[in-house]
Amino acid sequence: MTASNSSRLDSLDALRGFDMFFITGGAVLLRALADALPCSVTAFLADQMTHMTWDGFAFYDMIFPLFLFLAGVSFPYSLAASRRRGLSERAVVGRILQRMLTLILLGWVFNGFLRFDFASMRYLSVLGRIGVAWGIAALCYRSWGWRRCGIAGALVLLAYGLATALVVAPDAPMGATPTSMEGSIVGYVDRVLMPGRLLNDTFDPLGLLSTLPAVVTAWLGMGAGAWLRSSEPNNRRSLGLVTAGVLLVLVGLLLNPWLPINKPLWSSSYVCFAGGLSMLLMALFYQLIDVWGYKRWSFYFRVVGLNAITIYMAQKIVPLKAVRDFLFQGAAEWFPPAWEGVVLAVGYLLVCYWLLWFLYRHKIFLKV
Repeated sequence: MTASNSSRLDSLDALRGFDMFFITGGAVLLRALADALPCSVTAFLADQMTHMTWDGFAFYDMIFPLFLFLAGVSFPYSLAASRRRGLSERAVVGRILQRMLTLILLGWVFNGFLRFDFASMRYLSVLGRIGVAWGIAALCYRSWGWRRCGIAGALVLLAYGLATALVVAPDAPMGATPTSMEGSIVGYVDRVLMPGRLLNDTFDPLGLLSTLPAVVTAWLGMGAGAWLRSSEPNNRRSLGLVTAGVLLVLVGLLLNPWLPINKPLWSSSYVCFAGGLSMLLMALFYQLIDVWGYKRWSFYFRVVGLNAITIYMAQKIVPLKAVRDFLFQGAAEWFPPAWEGVVLAVGYLLVCYWLLWFLYRHKIFLKV
């Protein structure tokens, strides 16, 4: 089987669904398994299902950058489709800006905008960062192409890395280092400019300044998407992603002693390390699904991935846990106490999947 350079990638939807699996209950399931079946393996998996407090990296720390990376992968395909349909460049820009603003607004709704308590509202959000970072990256990619974006990305990481490694916040307490939460210039910018509240009162991991390296994460995805659309043979496309992924991981590890891999700062080393792992996962899913044609195993993930924003918002708005308890609480009580959490975690995953399968079956997709 060959993968077209213009058709939709099933691997892209599957990998997005794999990413969302952990947000829709997969992480809770693995932590519950560690309680039910305590051993070194389950303990390790459970440890990977939480964010690092500051420096360091766990698997859960790549859920967000992987999603942003995948949003980048899809853009060269959607841009090419828009141009094939004869959309003007002005219309393309309009659609990018519309998506950016829609994601910002959805992020505000997610954070409680409809309570109208603007003074204590958190304006920074996951969806807002995706919207702004992807939007800036898309506008640049549309004009520059992926090579110039690559050069710009390297310059952004260099400048941001120097700033976060060398510049101490003016209001930092005595002895605070530039890469600490208290001394980071990233937190200082938000304390000065952002209305409302920050997540940790004085620091927010979705801050204004750290959006700049997040743009590079989106550019990495767009570079991968452009490569996958190229005329190179399929196996060479996969090999190219693997090569880029390994190099990025190595760069991230080499930078780590001087500029720690740090998700809250979205440090330059973190961009490289998480971006490299994203490349490797994209290569694996692409080779298995689009090149070799092994698709059946990925159906669950594709159903989830096609409505990723829907289930993200639904978990905040719809009482899915109440539905889970109604359907599965009785069954869970038949199991030993240590296994009740496992049953309820599986039940929650099923509730989310049934909702998304219903939407998939009726071809209802939330397009942002």
